[in-house]
Amino acid sequence: MFGPFERKIAGRYLRARKGERFVSIIAIFSLIGIALGVATLIIVMSVMNGFKADLLGRILGLNGDLSIYGKNTYLGQYQTLAERLKTVPGVKSVTPLVDGQVLLSVGQYSGGGLLRGIRPEDFKNMPAISSSIVMGNLTNFNEPDAIVIGITLARRANLTVGSDLTVISPNGAATAFGTVPRIKTYHVVAIFDAGVRDYNASYAFIPLHSAQIYFQMPDAVTLIQVATTDPEHVRSVTKTIEQALQHSRVRVQDWTQSNNAFFGAVQVEQNVMFLILTLIIIVAAFNVISSLIMMVKDKNRDIAVLRTMGASKGAIMRIFLMCGASVGVFGTVAGTVLGIIFCLNIEHIRQGLQAITGTNLFNPEVYYLEHLPAKLVWGQVIEVVVMALALSLLATLYPSWKAAKTDPVEALRHE
Repeated sequence: MFGPFERKIAGRYLRARKGERFVSIIAIFSLIGIALGVATLIIVMSVMNGFKADLLGRILGLNGDLSIYGKNTYLGQYQTLAERLKTVPGVKSVTPLVDGQVLLSVGQYSGGGLLRGIRPEDFKNMPAISSSIVMGNLTNFNEPDAIVIGITLARRANLTVGSDLTVISPNGAATAFGTVPRIKTYHVVAIFDAGVRDYNASYAFIPLHSAQIYFQMPDAVTLIQVATTDPEHVRSVTKTIEQALQHSRVRVQDWTQSNNAFFGAVQVEQNVMFLILTLIIIVAAFNVISSLIMMVKDKNRDIAVLRTMGASKGAIMRIFLMCGASVGVFGTVAGTVLGIIFCLNIEHIRQGLQAITGTNLFNPEVYYLEHLPAKLVWGQVIEVVVMALALSLLATLYPSWKAAKTDPVEALRHE
């Protein structure tokens, strides 16, 4: 498409000579603008993808892909129900649980929390917790008074492995003097760090049989959590379970229903950020237009000479197309490389900036997670690259067309 003659002339025009540096400086700033726009778009989209994937993974790791509740009361005969669920296609594991809101108290500390009863074998198969133990172990979790707490709660209450934690439930026994809260002291056997501050601060786990005794639910559970082989397509499994249990007094809810508003907001924010940051690339493309128009004006005499020497309008247009496209291509490539390198090292960069500035750039209390995630989706990277190249190419069309339309007679008449 581009011959040796056009490449040589375009390369000559892109190299600044004395008296022509201003046009080249504008072209350099256009290149930098495209590079920064592409890099920023890749970084922001990757951070949003990482935030969504990390948050989804941690939430599903603790709450399961879908949950089954009793419509009006607790789930009795849950073992039979669990066996039926295991036969449903797409179901990976089934975990009966007992949940209850409680007050966690020790010394001068007291705060609300969620006490969850779980079978020891299921607890060990929950990677979100079992692989995040930072103190102690789960060897003694089957003891009646064992409890596992989050690291944030441990720090707030000044607890460690071996400490005692008092659990108070408002749903106690009714007496002549009113309802007496249930109070029991548990022994901390392990401390976990799930990576989500809310869970680290408020979740506590005890053996299932202990929770059934504490909440006075013999042979019953609050809910059954189900993990599927493909959480992204959990709706099909949910419909299958609903059909299989349509005559049972149960209610099925998957993560797309329970967290729909939250993840919908994340998706909307991601789309809005994409549109806003695309404007950076569009502005850089306008800089390419302005720099090429100035180059055409500056090279008006050269264009006339080339035309009189036999260069066609198409050759002139291809010369300036190559000039503008070179800025767009090099800017896009530089921005892509910069964005990918930044994403691959984003946590180290964040920690370095925090050490330099002395400020917390990613507060876990605000952003829900305790580190800055980034996930490169190569399909999105390709979309950004194609968009940047397309905008850069479109930006060169009008100035190149104007250059090709230059009349050599009129251009040389005033020389």
